[in-house]
Amino acid sequence: MSITGLAVRFWQLGIEMRPFHQQWWAYGIYGSLGAGFGYWLQGVEHNQMRYLRETRDRLLEKRRRRAEREGEGSLQAGTGFQKNTEGLMASPQIRVNTGIEVQGDRMVERTAAAGE
Repeated sequence: MSITGLAVRFWQLGIEMRPFHQQWWAYGIYGSLGAGFGYWLQGVEHNQMRYLRETRDRLLEKRRRRAEREGEGSLQAGTGFQKNTEGLMASPQIRVNTGIEVQGDRMVERTAAAGE
């Protein structure tokens, strides 16, 4: 991508009829500043993703311990409504594909109506 950027810049300077051989040092400075910012931003993204993974793992472990303590013995703690409609991991598409409806706190299989 940087080669394309340099080519466009040289093309722009050619259209403007400005000499581009006097500004070689500026391309190195701006290129290194851009690369440094990109490297820093990649580190920020890595740290955020690590934090989200650790938080997710901590919450899943907490739910697992609560399910064992309450005697459910299931790793899928929470009501059907919570598992299918709330939170970041909820997937309404699964409900549509499987034909399951959520009514209150329970999940019921959807029946085909006469108009469908």
